[in-house]
Amino acid sequence: MKIAIPHSLLYYYYFPLWDTFFKELGFEVVDTGPTTKDILDKGSKAAVADICAPIKIFTGHVIEGLEKADYVFVPRFARIKKPEYFCPKFMGLPDIIEGTVEESKGRVISPIINEKNNENISSPKVYEIIIEMFGFSHREIRLAIKRAEEVFERFKKLMHKGLSCDKALDSYKTGRWEEDLRIVKKDGDVTIAVLGYVYDVYDSFISMNVVKKLEALNVNIKTFEMVPQEVAYDNLKHYRKTLFWTFSNRVLGAGLHYLKDPEVDGIIHVTAFGCGPDAIVGRFLQYESDVAGKPFTTLRVDEHTGEGHMITRIEAFVDMLKRKKWAKLSEVL
Repeated sequence: MKIAIPHSLLYYYYFPLWDTFFKELGFEVVDTGPTTKDILDKGSKAAVADICAPIKIFTGHVIEGLEKADYVFVPRFARIKKPEYFCPKFMGLPDIIEGTVEESKGRVISPIINEKNNENISSPKVYEIIIEMFGFSHREIRLAIKRAEEVFERFKKLMHKGLSCDKALDSYKTGRWEEDLRIVKKDGDVTIAVLGYVYDVYDSFISMNVVKKLEALNVNIKTFEMVPQEVAYDNLKHYRKTLFWTFSNRVLGAGLHYLKDPEVDGIIHVTAFGCGPDAIVGRFLQYESDVAGKPFTTLRVDEHTGEGHMITRIEAFVDMLKRKKWAKLSEVL
């Protein structure tokens, strides 16, 4: 039996966990592949007009998955850390899909992820729907979860040691794992923290490969997922309260961490047009960057963003950072 995992949203963070879990149960996992214009067009046509680009893209991947598999995996993300939550669109994602994609009726696997403090989403109760739909035993589910959690922990360690999420995913898929840590770039002209949700930064179509474009300009890259969760939250302690959204706090906490990192020369915030939580994160990051005296810029992406505009912004920002760094070195000499 085939199950499709849409190559969108939190796929970039949780795919090794889900892929291992379903394979341990004997499913054939279908990856819908990187976003293309055809997938975006399918999603834009089916989704409501004023919804954000990431949800339109996810909808397109669901349609693509339904063409290739028997079922499609659409988890309902409520929370993984109390008292924070996910964006309302994540909470209602299965409903959004079933309400806009006619072919999805009866073919959506949608576990409810409502954990008090479990980033690994490894509680057996989360996957009870798999037992109800396919008749697996509780023991089979527990064993599959245990193996999936082991793989996910190893995946996170790769990112904490300096691999960006996309490179860590490649390492998992190819089985190279720690061998790929040697490709961590450390000799660039400048170092930039590229902050943003994984589905904005690593969707090569919507972000137009922003990370690869920066690396081509001889830039060292640091990202939010390289910062362990506890470190990110430790940096949020000087606020009276945290934000309502888990990954918004992770991005902001990582940003505060990098603003104190002497290796980081500047910050780029990649955000999707129309994202409410990100609008707040962006303002915090801009303010904190001004206080820290580090250059900051925002790259706002959606389905209409032009590549020429993106390249011009990136090149100008990198050039400014290089000139600033060279000027400081000249003063020392």
